[in-house]
Amino acid sequence: MPSRIAAAFILSVLLSSTISVSPSTPRDSIRKATVGKAIYFITNDDDNAVIALSINLDGTLSRGTITSTGGAGSNVLAVGGMTTQAPDALVAQSSLAIVDNNIFAVNAGSNTLSLMEISAKSPSALKIVGEPATLPGEFPNTVAVSKKNKLACVAMTGAKAGISCASFSTKGLGLMDNLRPFDLNQSTPPIGKFNTVSQTFFSTDESKLYTTVKGNPATNNTGFFSVFTVDHTNQLSAEDVRSSPNGTQILFGSTPIPDSPNHVFVTDRAFGAIVLFVDPETAKVDLVGKGIIEGQIATCWAAVSHITHSAFVTDGSIDRIVEMSLDNASVISKLDLFSNGDPGLIDLAVAGDFIYALSPGNDTDQAAVTVLDISGGQGSARQIQHFQLGDLGVNKNAQGMVALS
Repeated sequence: MPSRIAAAFILSVLLSSTISVSPSTPRDSIRKATVGKAIYFITNDDDNAVIALSINLDGTLSRGTITSTGGAGSNVLAVGGMTTQAPDALVAQSSLAIVDNNIFAVNAGSNTLSLMEISAKSPSALKIVGEPATLPGEFPNTVAVSKKNKLACVAMTGAKAGISCASFSTKGLGLMDNLRPFDLNQSTPPIGKFNTVSQTFFSTDESKLYTTVKGNPATNNTGFFSVFTVDHTNQLSAEDVRSSPNGTQILFGSTPIPDSPNHVFVTDRAFGAIVLFVDPETAKVDLVGKGIIEGQIATCWAAVSHITHSAFVTDGSIDRIVEMSLDNASVISKLDLFSNGDPGLIDLAVAGDFIYALSPGNDTDQAAVTVLDISGGQGSARQIQHFQLGDLGVNKNAQGMVALS
């Protein structure tokens, strides 16, 4: 018969074994969090600069750096032309793009594109590579980059609007090619939020360049979804295919849907968001699903999470995050962030288990980045940090958000 000590030892082993394999133990509680390295956005001031903020091991942000792009920012004018549009100074998503250790940033005031390199030793240390590339159009507000094709494409939305591309290397950007025009009947700077380019971005396989362009419901001007094809020489085609999906009005922020190469999630400022199917043969698009966000004012920016397999959208006039389905754009959850005091959220990025959403502030409230933990899956988003940016000199002109994973 075993002694009391031996019996106690055996019991303790059995109990510890039971605890370690208990089905009630949450899987996420033993999974190590996936964390990015840094986030980046532009000040979009007269002396444009990239703000780089390091990400801590718990997903929160730390103070970072400010690095000039060598170009100038600018601002869309409000209707009437007497005041600026800021916040949401560029009325666009993806004013920055990131590929490997390179960041590409638009300079709307100087009509140039800058290429910057991220240090391998410190994700917040940046330096300009070569000279900013001169663009053939006016008021660049969004950029897309293809690693596969070594191609950077910029959309411009001023008096000379359209798409232009250039190759890039470790030495910098090549010459921008001829402008592929969009007839927007705009000025430089543009006036008003409508009849402007919203975002340009590559498909998941990088064989096509997509661009969303806003219409204007007040004048019965319908926006469109543009598709350019990349040819066998890694050049963008001269002509695009344009579609205006039924029921859409003001197409804005977009993102390809992971593991579904011909589907795209797109916000529509007028009502919420949609899911589109891009025909691989004709490049025409069809509406798959439409989600209406009750009480929304200006749903414009979108990002997709591989962790939750859902999209997150922001509203420039409401301080909240809305999670939506990638199948049909239906609303999954809403997270109100009103206690932060931000006037609204614009650009956002996902890095692992966390979301980073920018509020440029306004004339009374300072700029800030809200950090959300989404490690628990769909419907689990919760705020873990409200990182204010006033002491970095960031103001309502700020735009863009990308993350280094």
